[in-house]
Amino acid sequence: QVQLVESGGGLVEAGDSLRLSCALSRRSLSTYAMGWFRRAPGKEREIVSAITWGGDTTYYTDSVKGRFTISRDNTARTVYLQMNSLKPEDTATYYCAAHSYLATTPGPWTYWGQGTQVTVSS
Repeated sequence: QVQLVESGGGLVEAGDSLRLSCALSRRSLSTYAMGWFRRAPGKEREIVSAITWGGDTTYYTDSVKGRFTISRDNTARTVYLQMNSLKPEDTATYYCAAHSYLATTPGPWTYWGQGTQVTVSS
């Protein structure tokens, strides 16, 4: 069974940092592109960032460019999202996902975690 398990969410103040982690349960997923998505209350799920399996290509949505950094450790089968200078509008449930290629919309992504809550107070 494929499992993606997110961790690292929490309640922080504006300007603080958090690092999200996503652990993959299957070694074969280490060759997959990985992505971070979020869903804020009343909004649709949106992509935040994604990275190819080799780490050579990354994608960031405009609102997080310069503040968030995605990385992965294929040996540890873990992908990270370093979030700096957090803003109240970053408040959402954050999900990691895996897919055979990097897609910039949620639809194609195959495997999903259960999500971790990030709340940023002003």
